[in-house]
Amino acid sequence: MSLMRTLLGAAATVTLGATATLADPAIIFDLGGKFDKSFNESAYTGAERWKEETGGNYLEIELQSDAQREQALRAFAGRGANPVVMAGFSFASALTEVAPDYPDTKFVIIDMVVDAPNVTSVVFNEHEGSYLVGMAAAMESETGTVGFIGGMDIPLISRFACGYAQGAKAANADATVVQNMTGSTPAAWNDPVKGGELTKAQISQGADVVFAAAGGTGIGVLQTAADEGILSIGVDSNQNFMHPGQVLTSMTKRVDNAVYNAFSAGEDVAPGFNVMGLNNDGVGYAVDEFNASVLSADTIAALEEAKAAIIAGDIAVHDFMSDSTCPM
Repeated sequence: MSLMRTLLGAAATVTLGATATLADPAIIFDLGGKFDKSFNESAYTGAERWKEETGGNYLEIELQSDAQREQALRAFAGRGANPVVMAGFSFASALTEVAPDYPDTKFVIIDMVVDAPNVTSVVFNEHEGSYLVGMAAAMESETGTVGFIGGMDIPLISRFACGYAQGAKAANADATVVQNMTGSTPAAWNDPVKGGELTKAQISQGADVVFAAAGGTGIGVLQTAADEGILSIGVDSNQNFMHPGQVLTSMTKRVDNAVYNAFSAGEDVAPGFNVMGLNNDGVGYAVDEFNASVLSADTIAALEEAKAAIIAGDIAVHDFMSDSTCPM
């Protein structure tokens, strides 16, 4: 079945809404699906919050392959959806081709910059939030060795890794940071088995806190860490609830806010470049009843002090996307 027929039919992966109008916003979820408990699910949460608060409808599709990216963009734009939001950097090439053909449609891409007059690019200072959870990992580690498991080996994930290592070293200059990437293809975002294997390998090297920035693969990291009796750190969404008392914290990346803001602005969403960091609550770390027993008050106080210093410019967190020579 073609994507256009899927969009106009009743396929389970697409919701058009019985009362959908031509100006409804749309969101395209990346591979891994909207219930990945991480990046895509955060985007879904933002869309649902907008729907609940406004009573509006939105269009959606969960991609099954890379080949569907351009098809999905053209299908939604052709239907009149506005704006069309993309959850993920992998849409950049397709959007570059599609945006000029639909000058009256506003497009919003998350995690990548596409320079076009009808495109809003939303990016996050992941390195800032990663710095804070790196501090937390080093402060709560008993072995002095902490781990990082990334998804696809790309500069964006190295930005997480570099910030995490810098934060860990700031909290404990003698800390050892073990790092692994899951793979070099999009499949790296949805391989929880590999995530579990890498976690066990890092545990064998002494890691007792592991940060997963790996989409659905991270589910395997958190599960294995819980099974093996060490702490983990979630990413994007607040994943503390998944293993209460064993997830130290989660590096929150407010993709939900990016989607909510885009949907709220509708056709008036402003094209250009939008950066979300610590200063505007675009990134952060999660504290709730699920990690109260493992994230100490002293650690929280140190993180809040560092957060204020980063916002004030007194602490400079290295940005791998600007300089690929990570000082750690």
